[in-house]
Amino acid sequence: MNVNHYTYRVTWSAEDKEHVGLCTEFPSLSWLAPSPEKALSGIRQVVADVVDELTASGEPVPEALAEKKYSGRFMVRIPSSVHRSLATEAAEQGVSINRLVSAKLAV
Repeated sequence: MNVNHYTYRVTWSAEDKEHVGLCTEFPSLSWLAPSPEKALSGIRQVVADVVDELTASGEPVPEALAEKKYSGRFMVRIPSSVHRSLATEAAEQGVSINRLVSAKLAV
């Protein structure tokens, strides 16, 4: 597993008054630092250490979101009234419900 393929993010923590480095694939991990660069460097090192520990103990290592294959399909259950409303709107626009919902999600 290449730890450089994980999804990293740095944001400001008003509560801690520092930047916090995060990794989407490891939501329980974070790293506080005075600069965004140090927060990113810190979280990357923590993730690398955790991946090493998981690998050494034979535990599963999360797959990087960037390496997962997505089909482009997912199912969502909605109330029938919402379904009816979407069908009406799609018909009025002359498009399929799929195209309408896809466009709404892309916004």
